[in-house]
Amino acid sequence: MDEQFILRVTPSVAERIEQLLNENPSSYEDGSLDLSFSGMYTEDGRSGTFVIGNDRFPASLLDLPCIVESYKTYDDSVLIKTADIGQIIMVREEGDPAPDGVEYKHGLTPPMRDARRRRFRREPDLNPELVQRVEKDLLNIMAGGTAENADIL
Repeated sequence: MDEQFILRVTPSVAERIEQLLNENPSSYEDGSLDLSFSGMYTEDGRSGTFVIGNDRFPASLLDLPCIVESYKTYDDSVLIKTADIGQIIMVREEGDPAPDGVEYKHGLTPPMRDARRRRFRREPDLNPELVQRVEKDLLNIMAGGTAENADIL
């Protein structure tokens, strides 16, 4: 499988990328497109720079709240899975604030808004002493013994 990521850009940058891809590369003046995670933004390795033409935009590498599968087709009837995508690169305007943390809070579509909090099961609050006692009793039972402090009716 390929390694893939999702590139999310602002509408103005999306128009420029579409124009760059649709035109003949030799006719476009300074048709460079670059993504770099080295330089002044990378103290954590997740911040970088997206360059299109002569303009530079800050970019951030974020983890998605869940894995997204990517498919392609050769004959418009059979889909072939090409990758599991777990990261997104957010390109933003120069004045926009950087996202907090390393995980993107929202998924790719509106129903996945704040997905981690709304859709995934929370870890139960368990007493560590109770867990250790149950583990010890389970090991005793597997070894042929009995559980301690067990009431037999």
